[in-house]
Amino acid sequence: MNTPALPTSPDASNSAVSDDASTTAWALAAGGGDTAAVERFVRALHRDVLRYVAHLCGDPQAVDDLAQDTFLRALGSLHRFEGRSSARAWLLSIARRAVIDSHRCAAARPRLSDTADWQLAVELAQPQGLPGFDDGIVLLDLLSSLPDERREAFILTQLLGLPYAEAAEVSHCPVGTVRSRVARARATLMDRLSDADEPAAVAT
Repeated sequence: MNTPALPTSPDASNSAVSDDASTTAWALAAGGGDTAAVERFVRALHRDVLRYVAHLCGDPQAVDDLAQDTFLRALGSLHRFEGRSSARAWLLSIARRAVIDSHRCAAARPRLSDTADWQLAVELAQPQGLPGFDDGIVLLDLLSSLPDERREAFILTQLLGLPYAEAAEVSHCPVGTVRSRVARARATLMDRLSDADEPAAVAT
């Protein structure tokens, strides 16, 4: 088995900063009534929202609906967005609330199954046929075994590329807590990747 490389911290990524600057500018323009900016804003962040809600919710069939709900909420609030944080962090905060509201609503209804298949939803939200795709599926499998809070911190910072400060804002916790969760998640994942690479003992 080839060990997939864990994503590196995005704090030093000029590309992520540039992307965030563009999407934030589009969000501000969209809030001012620029319809072309609305389309660019949605297109730029649609996949990030799909991936994030897929990791948070336990129902793969709900992912598209949750993403749509997120954008409906966001577009209705764009006129209040002032750019104090990146548009991506702001949007993912809305996505998080949409998932929480969905869980509260689902808790009041009987469930047909308690089996969570969020991995399937995430796989469907990934671009397929690209180099490293199989490695990404292995990583998603390993992520499923992490505690929820560590998995969310890892996804926000290492997969979606949010700076730690913005991930803390999305998760409603201190920056130090996010850093600790990411460090523990990385340590756990590295241990499990090492275990998976060890050849099975040959029976004598």
